[in-house]
Amino acid sequence: MADLSLSQNPDNQETNPMNPALSAADTHVVPNEPRRLSRVYMWAVFALTFGLMLSDYLSRQVIGAVMPALKAEWGLSDAQLGMLVSVVSLTVGVLTVPISLIADRWGRVRSITLMAVVWCLATIACGLAQSHAQLLTARAFVGLGEAAYGAAGAALLAHVFPAKQRAAVLGAFLSASLFGSVLGVVLGGAIAAQSGWRMAFFAVGAPGLVLALIYPFVVRDYKNAALPQEAGATLKGTGLGRIVREVFASRSGNFAFLASGLQMAMPGMLIAWLPTYFVRFHGMDVKKAALMAGVAVLASGVGMIFGGGLADRLSARHPRRRALVPAAYSALTALILIVAFSLPPGPLGLGLIFLGALFAAAQGGCSAAIACDVTHPGVRATVTATMALANNLIGLAPGPLIVGVLSDVLGLQRALSLAPLLALAAAVFFVLVSRSYESDVARQRARAAQEAA
Repeated sequence: MADLSLSQNPDNQETNPMNPALSAADTHVVPNEPRRLSRVYMWAVFALTFGLMLSDYLSRQVIGAVMPALKAEWGLSDAQLGMLVSVVSLTVGVLTVPISLIADRWGRVRSITLMAVVWCLATIACGLAQSHAQLLTARAFVGLGEAAYGAAGAALLAHVFPAKQRAAVLGAFLSASLFGSVLGVVLGGAIAAQSGWRMAFFAVGAPGLVLALIYPFVVRDYKNAALPQEAGATLKGTGLGRIVREVFASRSGNFAFLASGLQMAMPGMLIAWLPTYFVRFHGMDVKKAALMAGVAVLASGVGMIFGGGLADRLSARHPRRRALVPAAYSALTALILIVAFSLPPGPLGLGLIFLGALFAAAQGGCSAAIACDVTHPGVRATVTATMALANNLIGLAPGPLIVGVLSDVLGLQRALSLAPLLALAAAVFFVLVSRSYESDVARQRARAAQEAA
């Protein structure tokens, strides 16, 4: 197979393999990453990595479509149903960083292939479960397989694409989580209504296996940029402790972890609970409820794609807007959804749910780009893993469970109307990001220029 990824001239000047006459301004130069990638290869990597993210979230979110059937068959409480959602995010959150560190050493491409096989087989095992405990265990193994995929995939794409496109590309990649969730909810609901909830797990567990087998034959791994040796640093100082210091070195990056985590509770609770909400309060059957929930999640995916691109455009001359734009997304999410779930069931409330969903995940690419912008390229995989950890432990894992617990006490509608307060907190942290983002970026660029000299 021809190598589509690298092309260097004898003087180590980067060229564009698709058109060697193009200058550096027309192509992609990243400090500490002296290589030129062809557009064909870049978009092939994106397509496959995006496809596996779809499979990831098909497996993760099909549970939302079958929760009404599980409640009817096994008599589960809302808290027990919430556990089936949250256990995946909890497992992902706990294991993201350690598995990402292993993947960096064993190889990201090989690790991604193994991860996809694990989560697909675990999803099929969910369809074989005979009790809540067995299903909960199988769902935990889904999380085990998915734990480091988002981090590894984002790190590969951040390496392949230029910094000026980073928020848009990472936003588009992360939007696969929402499009996969749409497919999981819609297909799961349709299949469950036709053939039972077990068949829904079987059907969504298989597609990722094909992509997993193709992936290592197309995508090549990359070599981590070495961290610069600090004067007088000990061997211990260049290991795990040094990586941790690099990951959490910038104030804006740390606030971005918190802001993104809080905001991700919004799409998490919408994906998990909208099908059940539509069944209980809008009188829909399972198939229609799954379809309407899928429309809301689809709106979130569209928002994530265009949210990152809009932030890139608006921040081109005003860098602080890279953080202020997602602050606006979070504030709009909170205000719209609080009103939507406070209204009686009807067209107005339904329309506002869709509008709130449009902004619910729009910050995803912005947060990932901010974290990459302000940290050293040598820890980029760990940075994206830390972002995934924050998203899962702060938002995706507790969000659906909190709604379930509140629902058992206050009712589902009341619980859903209170949950968007988390988005208001996210907006505050994004504003805090904006206050130090420019200085943190300037510091990182000066450091990169010094290393390149």
